Amino acid sequence: MSDLIDDPTPGLNEPEFSVTEISNAIKRVIEGEFGHVRIRGEVGRVSRPRSGHLYLDLKDEKSVLNGVIWKGVAARLSVQPEEGMEVVATGRMTTFGGQSRYQIVIEDIKPAGMGALMAMLEKRKQMLAAEGLFAPERKQPLPYLPEIIGVVTSPSGAVIRDILHRLRDRFPRKVLVWPVAVQGEKCAAEVAHAIRGFNALEPGGRIPRPDLIIVARGGGSIEDLWGFNEEIVARAAADSQIPLISAVGHETDTTLIDYVADKRAPTPTAAAELAVPVRLELMAWVDGQGARMANALSQTITSRGQRLRDLSRALPRPDTLLDTPRQRLDRAGERLPAALITGVQRRRVALSEASGSLRPSLLARQVATERRRLDNAAPRLAQGLAKAVQAKGEALGRRADRLTLGPIRRELARQSDRLDALSRRLSEAGTRQTGEWRRRIDALDRLRETLGYKATLKRGYAVVRGEAGVLTTKKAAEQATALEIEFQDGRLKLGGGGGGGGTARRAAKPGKPPEQGSLF
Repeated sequence: MSDLIDDPTPGLNEPEFSVTEISNAIKRVIEGEFGHVRIRGEVGRVSRPRSGHLYLDLKDEKSVLNGVIWKGVAARLSVQPEEGMEVVATGRMTTFGGQSRYQIVIEDIKPAGMGALMAMLEKRKQMLAAEGLFAPERKQPLPYLPEIIGVVTSPSGAVIRDILHRLRDRFPRKVLVWPVAVQGEKCAAEVAHAIRGFNALEPGGRIPRPDLIIVARGGGSIEDLWGFNEEIVARAAADSQIPLISAVGHETDTTLIDYVADKRAPTPTAAAELAVPVRLELMAWVDGQGARMANALSQTITSRGQRLRDLSRALPRPDTLLDTPRQRLDRAGERLPAALITGVQRRRVALSEASGSLRPSLLARQVATERRRLDNAAPRLAQGLAKAVQAKGEALGRRADRLTLGPIRRELARQSDRLDALSRRLSEAGTRQTGEWRRRIDALDRLRETLGYKATLKRGYAVVRGEAGVLTTKKAAEQATALEIEFQDGRLKLGGGGGGGGTARRAAKPGKPPEQGSLF
């Protein structure tokens, strides 16, 4: 007993564990007891590292549970968890020895009822609205008559058939269908990719770029339509440079893409009606506008003509306009002889005054002065002319050294080639023009043959003539003494009056058509 009391290390018979061993033991206990559990809670912190895994916290009023969703599972989730959302997580409990904590490996996670989905949708809607994606000024006007319409929908559903049928009834247009999944985990990514794909097409490329996009799907539950509530779809629709019509679900269904789209249609069929007008109504409107324009033009011409006639009544007659100028002409003609005599006399007096100062001695002195000036300038003139001729000769010699016939010959050759080319073009143009005129003349000749009465004779008709020409009535034929009937292959003469009794003989083919007549 004393030995036991004095033993300083009691409990040596208890086993010793390493940290890893005790951690693995706890892991086995927890995984054995909680192999598969469903946990309801509120999503707290959410972390998405580059690895693709997703880490989050599940919490209630008193406790917090760590959770992890591996990359492959996170990609398959129909609804991505967000902070504040109430969810039901299904998975298995395990531990993480590296940090001495337990956690749940989530295999599936869903919102806890309709309220959670609506709360998350409302939160997402408020976030996008705060960014201005729902603003009316961002909406683009729809084209009145798009040439090409892009449809984003399932190719195997009734929606695409309804859209095509409605477009064919209203105004047929070219349709490009981008097949996508309209529900499930692939829906959001494929719809966003289709919208961006249509916008990435180049105008005039091998695949034409649509003028309008319709995103369509039939009705369904909120879970079925959830792909169109994803943020990636809403942002793709907001970034679309092509006007977009949202036609998701029935009239009572509303998704985020409806707020972002340029126009919301209650049904896919209504989207087709918004996309194009009714062709017959458009044609009727055009006809009506044409009739109104013709009527307005006719009324305008009539009113302008009446206005012109009214104004013409206020104008004087042409003879009245000429009376005053005619009178002025007569008065001027009367004053013209006296004015001519006065002018001649005035000029004769001026000439007498000018000739009075002229003397022969003055003229002789001026002539002598000018002759002396000329004699003085004559010696200098010869020297100046000689120097000028020499300077011009030297300048001409310098320029003559630079003159060659090569450029002139090349220019002549080039102009000759141009003349030959123009001659060929003129000849070809004349040949083409002559050929075109010949074809037109041949066509007109065929038309003449078709419209002539001889073509009618080939269909079994005939022309009846009498002494006065072509007969057009039965009475005139009965009164004629002799008849001549023209058929396709010649003429037949009937002798003996009274409507064609007597002998008959074949006549030669006519050389001149009747100027006026009837065919029987």
